[in-house]
Amino acid sequence: MSVTGQAGRNGRATLRDVAELAGVATSTASLVFSGNKPVAAETAERVRAAALDLGYAGPHPMASSLRNGRSGVIAAVVERRILHAFRDPFVVAVLDGLAQVVGELGCGLLLLPDVSEGHGDQAPQPSRVAADAVVFLLCGEEHNELADQFLARGIPVVGTSSPTGDEVVRVEVPERAATRDVAQHLADLGHTRVAHVMMPLRWGSGPGRRTVGQVRASGFPDTRDRALGVLDVFADADLIEAAEADFASGRAAADAALDAPSPPTAIIAQSDLLAAGAVQAVTQRGLRVPQDVSVTGFDGVALPWFDRTLTTIDQRPMAKGRALGEKVRGLLEGQQVESSVFEVSLRIGDTTGPAPTETMHV
Repeated sequence: MSVTGQAGRNGRATLRDVAELAGVATSTASLVFSGNKPVAAETAERVRAAALDLGYAGPHPMASSLRNGRSGVIAAVVERRILHAFRDPFVVAVLDGLAQVVGELGCGLLLLPDVSEGHGDQAPQPSRVAADAVVFLLCGEEHNELADQFLARGIPVVGTSSPTGDEVVRVEVPERAATRDVAQHLADLGHTRVAHVMMPLRWGSGPGRRTVGQVRASGFPDTRDRALGVLDVFADADLIEAAEADFASGRAAADAALDAPSPPTAIIAQSDLLAAGAVQAVTQRGLRVPQDVSVTGFDGVALPWFDRTLTTIDQRPMAKGRALGEKVRGLLEGQQVESSVFEVSLRIGDTTGPAPTETMHV
């Protein structure tokens, strides 16, 4: 009986069937599909023709995973719900950079919500996730249950400012120093009354004014350290926690700041989306940016729908995503990979200017 007939009777051709029809060793046929080593063009063409004749689509990926001990998947953990994350241009840009490196590694990218946010039955079960490495892309708690569970399974974990821990390889932004630079820029422009619009200090805490003690107690390094950078320059800054790090929350927090008896002449926001919302809050009151109120952000993202150029800290989000990916590459190649500082810079836009000399009426 011919090989073709045998495959047809069983309904499923195997790699061995392909090799026999092509007249090559099974190991040679395997190399054609894996691409791990070069095969003579004529031989490779003969193997592909045999596979086409037999309807053989290629080796099952699970078999390859079992042989090399790899799943071919890199998991990326994002804070909040996945849908919410994709509405944030910073998240999208970081993911883009990470995905570029993941693609170069020949791996797939699996997105997971953070289990610590209380998603209930939507939360990922680490024991069921097959991944070669896990990347925590964004802000979050220093001590993360999900990270601990992956580390316990021997899966490398890469993060930004969080989660922390000796086993986590991080790409860290100098959050406090960077925000101090923004605050000093405003101080040099003569501003003394400043409001600071913060990202959430903890999951589910809700918006409102906060004390310095509450800021220091936060387990979110990004929020805490950016706020401390502002306080290094403006010790009496009005600290306002936003509900989310988004446009609407920035507008609401800025409104609260502008309703104060002595409203600020400058608003320092912890993200560009918060800052864009603050700009709208200012202008809707008939005030001018920056003549009446200066506004700054943090991230350096493209906001095509926003007709201003924010003064902000440029995190180069796509490059940051690639930097996270390069940490993963090194870990998968068995290199000794250390945490590193990712440099950012102050970018002056058209949303900051000298403090107004006259009393502002809101």
